[in-house]
Amino acid sequence: MKKVIIQGILFDEKSSYQRGPELAPPLIREALHSGSMNLYTENGISVESSIDDKGDFEISEYFDIEKITKTHLDLNSKILTLGGDHSITFPIIKAHHEKYPKLDILHIDAHSDLYDSFEGDKYSHACPFARIMENGFAVKLVQVGIRTLNTHQAEQAKKFDVDILEMKNLEISKIPKFKNPLYITLDMDGFDPAYAPGVSHHEPGGLSSRQVIEIIQNIDTEVVGADIVEYNPTRDFQNMTAFLAAKMMKEIIGKMIE
Repeated sequence: MKKVIIQGILFDEKSSYQRGPELAPPLIREALHSGSMNLYTENGISVESSIDDKGDFEISEYFDIEKITKTHLDLNSKILTLGGDHSITFPIIKAHHEKYPKLDILHIDAHSDLYDSFEGDKYSHACPFARIMENGFAVKLVQVGIRTLNTHQAEQAKKFDVDILEMKNLEISKIPKFKNPLYITLDMDGFDPAYAPGVSHHEPGGLSSRQVIEIIQNIDTEVVGADIVEYNPTRDFQNMTAFLAAKMMKEIIGKMIE
């Protein structure tokens, strides 16, 4: 069985509102290995022997994230990345594109992150999916849980043919099926703040933990990579969000090794 490499990316310099997500990776790991939970998924898959943890990486230059990811992809492993703000997803996907020229993306988030530029930065955490789609790094982008769509981002979604399932009328059964290798990117503010208080952007009316687990469990194509981003420990309450991120990490790895 192939290993799933864990890489922690300690980077939140592209955050637009509050800093803190660079602190997240070691705290998610601590929750995962705390003894509070075991390393079995809900479907009875043990992930313990499948994890190859490469530790955390301090980032001095933004595109070092691509180099680190490519180094790990060259080990012929799948990668789950712990972020970090959502800007890290673009260089990670850029690295994946060489290995997976036809890639689908499932993006769970409160925000569509499709701005052409935000606060003068084309690589802001509000922009990664504009960069991914304009470069042709994804065949299909499906966004679930969105509840902050403005005019500009709606126009961008139309331009790039993005499938958006907004929270206001979400039916999980309507999530499209994927035909290509799949990358999952999970922004912790996709959850309702009641489940994930430890995020910079509290956006009420979000997904429940059960809904996100159901979305992951319903995937019926190969998951080749994933990231969990935007956990901000400085905003957390009794480590609730760390434990939720660890739970999602476990379920996603289980899907990656199925």
